[in-house]
Amino acid sequence: MKVLVIGGTGALGGHAALHLAAKGHDVTITGRGTGANPATPLAKLGYLQGDFVSGDFTTERLRGFDWVVFAAGNDPRHVPQGEDFGAWLHKANHVALPAFFAAAREAGVKRAVQLGSFYAQAAPELVADNVYIQSRQAACEGARAQGRPGFDVISVNAPFMVGTVPGLPSAIFEPYTQWAKGLIPIPPYAPTGGTNFMSFESLSEAIEAALERGKPGAAYLVGDENLSFAQYFQLFFDAVGRSDVKVEALDQELPLLPDAAIPQGRGNFISYEPDAGETAMLGYRRHDIANAVRTIVAQFG
Repeated sequence: MKVLVIGGTGALGGHAALHLAAKGHDVTITGRGTGANPATPLAKLGYLQGDFVSGDFTTERLRGFDWVVFAAGNDPRHVPQGEDFGAWLHKANHVALPAFFAAAREAGVKRAVQLGSFYAQAAPELVADNVYIQSRQAACEGARAQGRPGFDVISVNAPFMVGTVPGLPSAIFEPYTQWAKGLIPIPPYAPTGGTNFMSFESLSEAIEAALERGKPGAAYLVGDENLSFAQYFQLFFDAVGRSDVKVEALDQELPLLPDAAIPQGRGNFISYEPDAGETAMLGYRRHDIANAVRTIVAQFG
């Protein structure tokens, strides 16, 4: 199939693009810059420049693609400096994202996966008081609302993600690796609480399966392992060969995982087991977090 990956120069979209290309699909990625990072295998894929928030992906530009993977939903990192936080997320996720899917439908795209966030499904009690989670729920619902006979839209809603794209820098995982090696002067502790984690490999497999056989209009809550933050960070220390260092759970903010990045609040858990039938249908690997951390350390260590 001819596949377009919106946000394909980033980590999750890029990993999915490479996974689909390895399966024999003709993959084009998009980004707001002039091209993919030349140090990555993404540079070998087709490239289409554009910003969905600005409405760059018109029906005409989307014509000719069979499938779309949308991996560019906006989160706090994407809000431009000086913009109102809530207003920007509304513009991007409530308005521009569904408009993109409407354009894809008119362009003749047959199947589309919207990569979303797990919070609204896994912890619906958080929706009412969190503008960001509201915007991701609106994106999930707004994208699927554009589906029609002949245009299937499926959402894949993922938890905390763990992994890497070869050659692609990471503002998250490079510091984690350096910290575990003892090169960042922060004691070995983690905030109390925890969440569900999933590897890039597992997510890309789920996206591929959703494109191939996902139920039109479905919103799949995917995930892998429920870990405390202390258990999670311990994996990094183990992977760099410092298993003698024990990560302690403390009720205090960790600079490498600030409280703003824990919507459920420090000390709380978001734990769940994905639906067994959906997991079997999507066929993604499980128990992959330690392996994903080892891959990260191999790249950034």
